[in-house]
Amino acid sequence: MRLHRNLCFSVIDGLTLIFNEGKYADKVIQQLLKRDKRWGARDRAFVAETTYDIVRWKRLYAEIAEVKEPFDRDNLWRIFAVWATLKGIKLPDWKYFEGTPSRKIKGRFDELSKIRKSKESIPDWMDAIGEKELGAALWTKEIEALNKQADVILRVNTLKTTKEKLQTELFDLDIETDFVPNHPSALKLKERANVFSTEAFKKGFFEVQDASSQLVAEFLNVKPGMRVVDACAGAGGKALHIASLMENKGQVIAMDIYENKLHELKRRAKRNGAHNIENRVIESTKAIKKLYDKADRVLIDAPCSGLGVLRRNPDAKWKLQPDFIDKIKKTQQEILQQYSRMVKVGGQLVYATCSILPSENQEQVKTFLKSEAGTNFTLIKDNKVLAHKSGFDGFYMALLERNS
Repeated sequence: MRLHRNLCFSVIDGLTLIFNEGKYADKVIQQLLKRDKRWGARDRAFVAETTYDIVRWKRLYAEIAEVKEPFDRDNLWRIFAVWATLKGIKLPDWKYFEGTPSRKIKGRFDELSKIRKSKESIPDWMDAIGEKELGAALWTKEIEALNKQADVILRVNTLKTTKEKLQTELFDLDIETDFVPNHPSALKLKERANVFSTEAFKKGFFEVQDASSQLVAEFLNVKPGMRVVDACAGAGGKALHIASLMENKGQVIAMDIYENKLHELKRRAKRNGAHNIENRVIESTKAIKKLYDKADRVLIDAPCSGLGVLRRNPDAKWKLQPDFIDKIKKTQQEILQQYSRMVKVGGQLVYATCSILPSENQEQVKTFLKSEAGTNFTLIKDNKVLAHKSGFDGFYMALLERNS
């Protein structure tokens, strides 16, 4: 591979914004890719994938380069040189790479690969909490899997097409896909491609949604004609899936504290042809109380640490702080206590997170079931999805039924 100056400069500019200014990697990369209309697919892929790669391995590369934050541009070029050397890329004769100690880089990599927190490039506290909650052997396998680049998974919108038809339509565009076993609506791209520019996406034939995330709506046991509440809907990936499983019959009430996210859901629902979704902003507890005892199904896709989705959000490793996890666990329990009251007798509730920590998952469910609000509920089943076993995001979901 030959390095091109303008592409490398874009990566350095992006890393400056992500590491030194705290910008989100996905937003930064979106902006970088608009820089030069002459860039082809390969150029764009280089900028996006290299930036993500260096963000993912920040700690490891910085330790090898012997630089510390905040990184000035010279330090970022040193980190870039480490990335290129370890990838086997020949460094060009640029001033930024003068005196790069290639042999030393490889030696340091071998040394640091014996230390899990350096090898997997994670903060000390994250390594400690992972080992404490999952055990050393399981955590080692899981964090290794969470450092691999995520596949692109599509969820077929069955309101508009079938998996077979969409696969054929994409194949005609030279986008090849595979079915994903035990995921009824999923197609996995064989190679990364810009699926958002396709007519199939513009017509609402699919959404991009990880295979593990797709399991949640299926877990909720929805049927056409039900009243279903998605209580933490966000931009509505799961609400859209629920609407398709309900065949547009019945009512999906999508709720969130952030109005802008529900605006995005409204736009997506229109494209998807999902007509049975009603958005409600949670401005106070009144919005929840109005629905007490009225829902056949309630989905609580709870705010969480997001440790199960590090593959697609590698910068979260550096933004997340241990005190956030303590705070979010309190929020999760408060939401469970309050939102569960929307479930009618005989109805069901799914509590889900994109975390792999038992303290955010099984332990939250146990605490809820022992509480006064939880005495009317029974745990039907749960599903712990780990990245190293599934090959997809880490997720947790528990199905509870209200008995009285």
